[in-house]
Amino acid sequence: MLSAVHPDGVQESSEQCVDFEPDPNLSNGERWEPEEASFYGNELVISPSQRWTRAQKLELLLWHPLFTGLCPQCCYQFSDPSERVHWDCPSCGWKDDTV
Repeated sequence: MLSAVHPDGVQESSEQCVDFEPDPNLSNGERWEPEEASFYGNELVISPSQRWTRAQKLELLLWHPLFTGLCPQCCYQFSDPSERVHWDCPSCGWKDDTV
């Protein structure tokens, strides 16, 4: 097996990556991450606290033009919502104030 890290390859008989070093403190190869956090590389990154409840997130999915493609006030259809950053309706003047 060749890679940028091992340009000469590794032994075919190797059952795992030669760079892998098991953590002796883990039971049964368990991987652990605390809630609201993730490992990026070897660094634990704590996620910012959520500012919206689950119900508020669902409401956002049901009315925001990013997800519907429509102005929530007058139903104006935005052209290609995937490329928009600002959500200002040219028809009725509605402006997104969630950002």
